[in-house]
Amino acid sequence: MVLKRLDPLRAINDWMRGTDYYPAYKAFGHRPSYWYWLLRGKPARIPHRLKQLTVEQYAREFRLAVLIESGTYYGEMVEAMKSRFQEIFSIEIDSGLARLATRRFARYKHIHILEGDSQQLIQELLVKLNRPALFWLDAGYYGFGNQESNRDRLTVELESILKHRIKEHVIVMDDCHGLNGENGVPTLAELISHLNASFPDRKVAVEHNLLRITPSKK
Repeated sequence: MVLKRLDPLRAINDWMRGTDYYPAYKAFGHRPSYWYWLLRGKPARIPHRLKQLTVEQYAREFRLAVLIESGTYYGEMVEAMKSRFQEIFSIEIDSGLARLATRRFARYKHIHILEGDSQQLIQELLVKLNRPALFWLDAGYYGFGNQESNRDRLTVELESILKHRIKEHVIVMDDCHGLNGENGVPTLAELISHLNASFPDRKVAVEHNLLRITPSKK
């Protein structure tokens, strides 16, 4: 009989995942992971800390006080940005994760955790939005990862933001490598081509697996 070797770190991680302490436990490693990423020469897989720094950079550069996020997950971006934005809206489709984030950020009046489909909820937020915002979007919501998706879903959501009456919105999309033409989503090249043709007044770029859409002129 072969004894299965126990991994203490994995066991701790699995136990913590089911508790309210997991978000803080998970966030504890962000800065060491970032330093390790730098030491390894900036490989393709980027640490969450770099994503946080990117959001901070665009918020500062374009003077944005509102953050709208799709994919709360364990609230890592909300936690990192809670003192950097005047108002934060974070959308989570998973009920358990939404409840966890709601409890975690309940004392912060400027943080709003919204449970539901980002395609619908972003539309609702845009109706009420009266100042420029930074949209931090999770490409995982758009159907890659062995899930069938509406091929038009991604472009419809992006176009809703880009056609909004406020033209100073900034969009940063995570995990854009997943836009590979499979499971109903467009390829990254198709999406960039569409955006460049439809919104020539916007700058579209990809760096460190993050799709960045900004106004051409500040």
